[in-house]
Amino acid sequence: MASPNLSEIVTTTLENRSKKLADNVTKNNALLARLEKKGNVKTADGGSVILQELEYGENGTFTWYSGYDTLNIAPSDVISAASFDWKQAAVAVTMSGLEELQNSGQEKLIDLLEARIKNAEKTMKNKMAQAVYGDGSVAAGKSIGGLQLLVSDAATANPGNINATTWAFWQNQRYDATTDGTAAATTANMLHYMNLMWLKLVRGTDKPDLIVADNAYYSLYWEALLPNQRFTSPEMAQAGFESLRYMGADVVFDGGIGGYCPANHMYFLNTDYIYLRPHKDRQYVPLNPDRYTNNQDAFVKLIGWAGNMTTSGRMFQGVLKD
Repeated sequence: MASPNLSEIVTTTLENRSKKLADNVTKNNALLARLEKKGNVKTADGGSVILQELEYGENGTFTWYSGYDTLNIAPSDVISAASFDWKQAAVAVTMSGLEELQNSGQEKLIDLLEARIKNAEKTMKNKMAQAVYGDGSVAAGKSIGGLQLLVSDAATANPGNINATTWAFWQNQRYDATTDGTAAATTANMLHYMNLMWLKLVRGTDKPDLIVADNAYYSLYWEALLPNQRFTSPEMAQAGFESLRYMGADVVFDGGIGGYCPANHMYFLNTDYIYLRPHKDRQYVPLNPDRYTNNQDAFVKLIGWAGNMTTSGRMFQGVLKD
């Protein structure tokens, strides 16, 4: 069996790296990076579900009046909450007794652990970036609900346990170029389709601040712009993301190697209303106690995370697709 000293080394190393891993996960994805910058990575204390407060209507007590007119003081139910299930994820750092013997000596052991931990961190980072675009159906519904759920292609999605058919405010905006428009998106019509989607999402000063696209849609927008229209975002470039600008919003592509944005999709996001809600005690931290297999000479340490992606305003989010 692996030695207790090994357990202490692994645990201490993981604890020291947990904040760095959390930072690396958010910095690996344009949406998560924006949420972090806005303070929308908000920890949750616990409970059977994650509650996300939202506004779904105007206060019905507003009254124009004169003199001694009776005012409306009836209770007005304008605040409700969406409830999102907890989702859990873990990745294992393992070492067999033989590997421990082969790497005896403090420096060699730490070098091996460093490689194993880096691999586990990279796996966690990539899987979380993938889940950001998911619909929550991966692993039989155990993954977080990402953009394909919160900003869904279909009107039937009901994230947060609110029926979007019953409550129209809980529908996100959507535009299908082939069914709502005249033809699939091309460089000739891409700006027109983007304009139509944009106008559906503006309410006063509320408007999208981040647009995320796959390679195909990003290329169409890029090629549709004249050279003197190709403004870039210094802020996003500093964060490591290639981007363009549209109506004041950053346009970022999440394609290339390991890109997870669905094909022929462009998400118009108002990130004031999108959140990542990790549990305060489960943000990429080593899980205790240590795990040892009953019939193997091996040691396992788990890095764990729990939480979900949430939204407080689906009406401010949109998806453009073919």
